[in-house]
Amino acid sequence: MATPNTLQRRGLMFILSSPSGAGKTTISHKLLAGDTEICLSVSATTRPMRPGEVDGQDYHFVSHQEFDRMVANDEFYEWAQVFGHCYGTPKVQIRQGLKDGQDYLFDIDWQGTQQLYQKDQQDVVRVFLLPPSIEALQQRLTGRGTDTADVIAARMERARAEISHWDGYDYVVVNDEIEACYITVREILQAERMKRARQTGLIGFVRGLMR
Repeated sequence: MATPNTLQRRGLMFILSSPSGAGKTTISHKLLAGDTEICLSVSATTRPMRPGEVDGQDYHFVSHQEFDRMVANDEFYEWAQVFGHCYGTPKVQIRQGLKDGQDYLFDIDWQGTQQLYQKDQQDVVRVFLLPPSIEALQQRLTGRGTDTADVIAARMERARAEISHWDGYDYVVVNDEIEACYITVREILQAERMKRARQTGLIGFVRGLMR
């Protein structure tokens, strides 16, 4: 017999955004590892594949020509150009997955978030992570040891621009400590899953209770 926790529901598109270095990737990995009902939305990109990456798992790696064709055919929920490379979210698999109750995690910036929300407001949940301070953010970027001073300066400039769009999100979480931030993000996801509008099996269940 169905219970409130096993009822059919519509999936959601869970967007996690942050400026570079604010913990978005770490929180995303923890969420995917700790929750079997959500999977990563795999974007198409024109950037070169990095060592260790797998085509179709990390990204769908495509040529500029193929990406332009997909844009022209309206095959993306959203797309953007970042640091000279294009990134986009293909529609086909996600639409069917949402109907089946599959949740998708999106690691995209504020531009992609805005596009996605405009096309499908009912299924989108927007979460923005903030660093505890701008100094802490710069320390995190410098501590990686992978970027030059010029690249870090460019990332800091972009970070300030991204932070200015914080009010375009449903939830804003300050990532002062990774585990506490993760718990908060996970609680947001669980609460959104339980919204009445997403519980497609709720009408039949309630009618059964009233017989």
